[in-house]
Amino acid sequence: MIFHSDINKSALFAAIKQGKIRLGGNKKLNIYGHLNCKSGKRMKKENRVFFTDEKEAIKSGYRPCGHCMRTAYLNWKNNNK
Repeated sequence: MIFHSDINKSALFAAIKQGKIRLGGNKKLNIYGHLNCKSGKRMKKENRVFFTDEKEAIKSGYRPCGHCMRTAYLNWKNNNK
């Protein structure tokens, strides 16, 4: 997990281009999703974290976004009732 506040803009873009960062998350809500998600784009920089893949996000205790990862979210929701 990489905190947005710990990485500069050029390093962030390089990591995305290299595939080291593929998902974003909200550390206060423990939600992860695609980098182009409208909900994710609205969050504050100090709340944003980045992940390489879903395994890393899930291992860190995050759940899928209900907007951009609807199927994964519904599976998570049904398994956590």
